[in-house]
Amino acid sequence: MKICATSFISFLLLIGFAVADVTPIGADKAAAKLKKDPKIVVVDLRTPKEFAAGHIKGAININMNDKAFAAKLGKLDRKKTYLMHCRSGGRSSASLPVWKRLGFENVLHLASGTLGWEKAGQKLEVPKVPAKSN
Repeated sequence: MKICATSFISFLLLIGFAVADVTPIGADKAAAKLKKDPKIVVVDLRTPKEFAAGHIKGAININMNDKAFAAKLGKLDRKKTYLMHCRSGGRSSASLPVWKRLGFENVLHLASGTLGWEKAGQKLEVPKVPAKSN
């Protein structure tokens, strides 16, 4: 019985260390955190086409629909703080088990996505496309 209890406690500790700390955050608080801490990495989970149409300044794009999503996400430093989002919260919510399985320590989830970001009065950065010459 003592062995079972010890094994169970060890198992719980192991799970605790493997599970990401995911915190839901609103657009206004997310913008304030980004302004205060420029080391926060913004991860946009939308498609490259959506990303190119406008994204949070400094964001990196890791497409949630990409078959290699988990592998690409796994290349990130698990100790950094990440603000992750999609368009409206569906894909980012669906990605939570992957963040947790990979053991990220500090993930901020902008569940309202870019729609909520803009609704809160925050701007998206749109890359300038060079003018075509005639």
